[in-house]
Amino acid sequence: MADKKDYYETLGISKSASADEIKKAYRTLAKKYHPDVNKEPGAEEKFKEINEAYSVLSDETKRKNYDTYGNADGPAGFGGQGFGGSGFEGFGGFEDIFSSFFGGGARTQRQSNNRGQDLEKSMTITFEEAVFGATKTVRVTVDEDCPTCGGTGAYSKNDIRTCSKCGGQGYVFVNQRTFFGTARSQVVCPTCGGRGQQIDKKCTNCGGSGRVKRTKDVELKIPAGIDEGMTLRMAGYGQGGKDGGENGDLFIQIHVTPHKFFKREGSDIILSVPISFTQAALGDTIDVPTIDGTSQMKIPAGTQSGTKFRLRGKGVKSVRSSTRGDQYVVVTVETPTNLSKEEKELFEKLNNVEKKEKKSAWDKFKELFSKK
Repeated sequence: MADKKDYYETLGISKSASADEIKKAYRTLAKKYHPDVNKEPGAEEKFKEINEAYSVLSDETKRKNYDTYGNADGPAGFGGQGFGGSGFEGFGGFEDIFSSFFGGGARTQRQSNNRGQDLEKSMTITFEEAVFGATKTVRVTVDEDCPTCGGTGAYSKNDIRTCSKCGGQGYVFVNQRTFFGTARSQVVCPTCGGRGQQIDKKCTNCGGSGRVKRTKDVELKIPAGIDEGMTLRMAGYGQGGKDGGENGDLFIQIHVTPHKFFKREGSDIILSVPISFTQAALGDTIDVPTIDGTSQMKIPAGTQSGTKFRLRGKGVKSVRSSTRGDQYVVVTVETPTNLSKEEKELFEKLNNVEKKEKKSAWDKFKELFSKK
């Protein structure tokens, strides 16, 4: 036993040091001596010793064996392989050490996993609701921390104890033999599932899971101007977080039922309006439907079918600003059918006048080809 390594001395701590003191000492030394940071001679060897000491003292069972028998395996450890697998390659690279203590690793991963999952739903609204906005009710079913036990899963606080497998760390180290030696990795504790605690008597409301399902109605305010395919985010209305973690978000994709007459293009509205042959020829002022009601629009004499007119500011409010689009009115000249006797006589007179005073459109068209 003369060559027994003093792991407490290696980490610079006393034999009565707590788990937190051991971890703090290891964190400081690992950061100082890691070969990717410290290029001084002997730094890698020192780093190996630090990892070897921490791997034993951070494990409750190994530490007890070490204090009693002088090795981490207890009586079975004498004459065996000792710590032959404790070389630097068994502890991973620089990112493994720093992920365990400075922003990653199993513990930090568990903390990030405490956030509830996001939910996605779809909702169909009318054209008018999309244009003017609306308030709708969404029903969601989520998992939340049990209100009886506060998410602990225990009948009472006295029924919660530190996990005997991981000592409350939530993770354990596993050694695996590889071609290059023994590789040591950190995994979630299989006994407590990473919580660091064991429960003696389970909560009667959730059965020890710490989670319950809850169906609730959520009020959703749909902003004026929302369009087909847009998604609304309701922060905190997704799945409930675990162990005090924040809730996920609820994302609702909007679908808009098409309007019978109005067609939307972004913030603009397109409307086709039929006018008579007489209105197109002589001009007129007509009442045009808009989303705000009717609006008067002047049709100049000689308007052709397919002509597009613009009514400024009669479109949809932008969902991102207070500006409004325009409404475009496309006129379609309807050819009269089922003429009365009087109408037929009038059109015949008009036709005779046109033949005398000017060439018809058909005559002009024929002349274009005759010139060729």
